[in-house]
Amino acid sequence: MEAIVLAAGYSSRANAFKMMLPLGQKTVLEYTISKFEGVCSRVIVVAGFHAEFIKEEIEKINKKNCYSFQLKFVYNENFNQGMFSSIQKGCTEVNVPTFFITPGDCPLVKRETIQLLAEHKGDVVIPSFHYKGGHPIKLSRIVIQKILETDPESNLRMVLNGFNKEYLSVDDQGVIMDVDTQEDYQQAIDYYNKT
Repeated sequence: MEAIVLAAGYSSRANAFKMMLPLGQKTVLEYTISKFEGVCSRVIVVAGFHAEFIKEEIEKINKKNCYSFQLKFVYNENFNQGMFSSIQKGCTEVNVPTFFITPGDCPLVKRETIQLLAEHKGDVVIPSFHYKGGHPIKLSRIVIQKILETDPESNLRMVLNGFNKEYLSVDDQGVIMDVDTQEDYQQAIDYYNKT
C-alpha cells in the first residue's frame, strides 16, 4: 500500500505554517507520515506553498532512518488551484492497487485505525467517529482514473459520490481532528498529551 499526504496548502487559518508546528518530539507533518509505518511501502508527500520547508523536513525524516517506508517528495506547481489539484498530482505517482489519502495536518490518528482501514475491503473506505467521517480515506486504483479525469476545479467529495462508500466506525477521535487554526493546534497538543 501507499499513502498520499497533502502538504501543499497556504495554512492561511493557522497563522503559522502548520506542517512544521511541533507536536511532542516531531512536527505535525512527521506525525501524520509516521502513522503509515508498517502498513505502507511508500508515502508520497505533495508540497506546494513553502515547498522548500517540506523538502527539508522530508530530508530530515529520511536521515533519521527510523521508518521502513520510502518517502517521496512531489511538488504540485498548481497548488494555488486548491487541494484537489494536489490530490491529482499525488495520484499520478501511485503504483499500487489501494492507497490512502490524508491531509498533512491530521497527526492524531491511531496507527491501529490505519491497520483496520488497510484490512477493510471496498473502493472507498472512510473512518468514522461518532457518525462523522474523517481521515485517512482508503481508495482503490479504480478511483484514481476518475480523479485524474475530473476537472481540477472540482473536489474529492464530488468524485467519491460516484462510488459506493464504506464507513468504518472507529474508536479514534483523531480521525476527525486536524490543525486548521491556532485553536485546533492547542486542542491537538492537549489531546496528544492525554494519549
